[in-house]
Amino acid sequence: MAVPRSRARDDGPARDRWAAASRYRAEAPTDRFEPVTRRRSTRGGPPRRPPARRRRGVAATTRLLAAAAAMLVVSGTGFAYYSEKGIDGGFSRSGVVSAEDAAALDGDMNILLIGLDTRRDKDGNLLPKDILDQLHAGDGTEGGYNANSLILLHIPKDLKKITAFSIPRDDYVAVNGIPGYDHAKIKETYGLKKAATEDTLAAQGVKDPVELEHRGREAGRESVLQAVKALTGVPINRVAEIALVGFYHLAGILGGVDVCLNQPVDDSDFSGAVFPAGRQHLDAAQSLAFVRQRHELENEDLDRTHRQQAFLTSAAKQLKDAGTLTNIGKLQSLIKAAQDDVVLSDGWNVLDFAQTLGRAGSIPVEFQTLPIQGYGTVNDQAVNVVDPAVIRKIVRTAFGMQAAPPSTPKATPTSTVDVVNAGSASGMAAKVSTALSAKGFGKGNATTADDYGSGGASAIAYGSGADADATRLSELLGGPPAHASTDVAPGRIRLVLGADFTLPGELSSAATTSGSSGGGTSASAATADALPDSGKPVTTTIGSDIPCVN
Repeated sequence: MAVPRSRARDDGPARDRWAAASRYRAEAPTDRFEPVTRRRSTRGGPPRRPPARRRRGVAATTRLLAAAAAMLVVSGTGFAYYSEKGIDGGFSRSGVVSAEDAAALDGDMNILLIGLDTRRDKDGNLLPKDILDQLHAGDGTEGGYNANSLILLHIPKDLKKITAFSIPRDDYVAVNGIPGYDHAKIKETYGLKKAATEDTLAAQGVKDPVELEHRGREAGRESVLQAVKALTGVPINRVAEIALVGFYHLAGILGGVDVCLNQPVDDSDFSGAVFPAGRQHLDAAQSLAFVRQRHELENEDLDRTHRQQAFLTSAAKQLKDAGTLTNIGKLQSLIKAAQDDVVLSDGWNVLDFAQTLGRAGSIPVEFQTLPIQGYGTVNDQAVNVVDPAVIRKIVRTAFGMQAAPPSTPKATPTSTVDVVNAGSASGMAAKVSTALSAKGFGKGNATTADDYGSGGASAIAYGSGADADATRLSELLGGPPAHASTDVAPGRIRLVLGADFTLPGELSSAATTSGSSGGGTSASAATADALPDSGKPVTTTIGSDIPCVN
C-alpha cells in the first residue's frame, strides 16, 4: 500500500496585507495536480484524509461562523420590532449581489453564508488579547482571511422546505480575476482577491488602512460569491458574512447548545472534545470543541460539517424554545452583536424577511454537503477534487431549478456544436469538442474568442431546431444558460467556455489530453481509492428535536 502524503499545513493567506500580497504572487501555482492515494480507516470505513500537522484549532473553529450567521437567518422571527427601530440601518452592507441575480429568482431566496477566519475586526484591527485567549486563537499572527465556512441556503417563496448545502472549504475550483490563478481552494478565493486588491489600491496611492481593509474585504466577498455561483450554477441574491469575533459574541449570548452524539468521543489531544454518547448540553467552550473535532471521526472534515449543521439546528431550537427572540434584553444583545459583526448584502430587508419566516412557523430544513470526487495535492497543498457539473445538477435539482434526470435514455443528439474558448484553459475548446462528439453531438468548429480572457461566464446559444439538444448539452455541462439566437445557424449550437468552465468528469474520459494554463489545473484525476462519503443529509425542522451525528 502506498504511503499517504501528509496533509500540508494550511494557515491560509497571511494576515498582513503586504506580506500576503507578496506571498500570493510567489505562490501562484504552476505545478501539476497530483492525485493522492488515501489509506483506509482501520475501522473499515471510507478512506480518510492524511492527518494534518497539529496546530491551533481556530481554522476549524470558524466552522461555527457560518452557523452563527445562519442562526440569525433561519430564526428571523422577533426581529420585527427592532427592525422598525432602525435595525436595517445598523448593519454593515455589501454591494456584491448583482442586479441580475437580485431579480432572478421570482421571490425565492438563495443565501450565501460566509464564515470568515480572521483575527481582525471589520476595520482591520487585531482583536483584543482576552478575546483571542477565549477563542484559543494564539497571539493573532496566525491565520488569514479564509472563508472557512460556506453554506448555500435556499428558501422558496412558498416556504415549504429550506435546503442548505455546506461547501467543503478545500474544494478546488476554477477562479476568475485573481492574478496568477485560474484555480484555487474555494476558501482562499476571499483572501487571495483581498490581498491582490489592496496591493493594486496601494500602488494607486491609497494609504488609509481602514479604507484598504474595507475595499479589500468587499473584493474578497465578491470573489468567493462568484466562485460559489460558478461551482453551483445558481444565482445568489442574498449574502451574509460573519467573522471570528462575531461568533464569539453570539456564542456568548447563546450560552451553549444541546447536542446528540451517536457514539462517545475522546479527542483530548487535539480539539479537547471528550463527550459520552447521547444527548447532552455543552457550554460555549465545549461547543467549540464539538465543532472543532476532526480526528477520530470516520469522515473527519465531512463529519465535522455535519456537526456544524447539528449545531445550527440546535441553536435555532434553543432560540425558539427559550423565547430569546421575544426577550427584549436578550434580543437587544443579539441584534447588537449582529449589527457589529455581520455584513449583509444591499437590499436585504431584514424586517420583511423576519415577518415572512415568522408567519411560516416550523419549516422543514434539510442540510446536505456538496459531494467530493476524491482528494489530491496542488503545490503540496491538499485539495478536494470536485466535479462542478455533478454539483450543479444536484444543487439546481434540490433548489427546484432543474428537473430530475429522466428514467429513460434520451435520443441521440442531431445538432452540431461549435465550441469557442473565451476564458478556459488553453486547448479546452478542442478537448470539449472531441468529448461531445463521443457523446453523439456533431463535431463543429473549435476556436478561441477574439476577446479571450474578458471574464464572461459560460453560455450556450442555439439555432432553430436545436433547442432540445441545447437543453441536453446544458444539463451535461452542469447548467450553463441556453438561449435561442438568430445568429446561430439552424441545427447548430454555439458553446462558449468562460473562465468558470471546468470539464465535467463524465466528459473527461472521452476528451483528449492537453495541458492547462499556468496558475492551476483542473483537479479531476483522483484515484478510485480516494472516494469519501459525504454522509446522509441532516433533516430536521426549525424548533424540532436535534439530530444525532458522529
